[in-house]
Amino acid sequence: MTYQLHPLEINPKTGEPFLRLAAPHQNIILTPPRQGDQSVLIQHLNDPAIYGWMQALPIPYLPEHADFWIQFVKEESDATLESLRKSAEDFPNGPLQFVGGNPVGHLREVKEDGTDVLIGDVNFRRSAFEEVLDEVERKRVQEDNAKKQAGDPTIQYTIGDWLAASHHGRGIMTAAVGLLMTAWGIPRMGIRHVVVHTFAENIGSSRVFEKNGFVNRGQFDYGKIVRGEKKILTLLEWKQA
Repeated sequence: MTYQLHPLEINPKTGEPFLRLAAPHQNIILTPPRQGDQSVLIQHLNDPAIYGWMQALPIPYLPEHADFWIQFVKEESDATLESLRKSAEDFPNGPLQFVGGNPVGHLREVKEDGTDVLIGDVNFRRSAFEEVLDEVERKRVQEDNAKKQAGDPTIQYTIGDWLAASHHGRGIMTAAVGLLMTAWGIPRMGIRHVVVHTFAENIGSSRVFEKNGFVNRGQFDYGKIVRGEKKILTLLEWKQA
């Protein structure tokens, strides 16, 4: 099992897999979502410094929203870990097998006493193709993209993320995106193409992706109103050369 988990580490006390960010953020780890994350999720996702940059978030963000989301992402994470377990049985000596997701999307800050606290979320999803403005064509390419098998280099992915306002401006998300891309997305999911959309005024988010090799392809009007305000999106794209 351990080999197919590469490069995940295992917490010796809990058995939980994780990825650790490099210095100076070595006290930040990426872990699976946990039952019990809901209360912290509710706290942060009702903060306008976070939800102001997110498109589809229900506001106010209620316990039932948090329960639904944690169940959804935990099922995704558990399914990926189960796939890795099966790969360990079928390929005990390698090679490493592609999987369809990333099991460690929750950012946690580890305290001096060894406890940790949820401070954010960053993960891959199959692309919603918001840059395709024709609804019929968008649905077609979404369905085509969703049918592709794990490891298919033609899959278009996106990245969703948020970070506690208390931790903004430290380079944490830049480091987390970089780690997730290089340690997991590229080698373990076979990711070769990622398209990200940010609100045009969210310069900080755009910079996170630009620092990780994404190219700013400009802005586009996708015709949506978010919480009563018309939004323009910036499109950022990464393709493996």
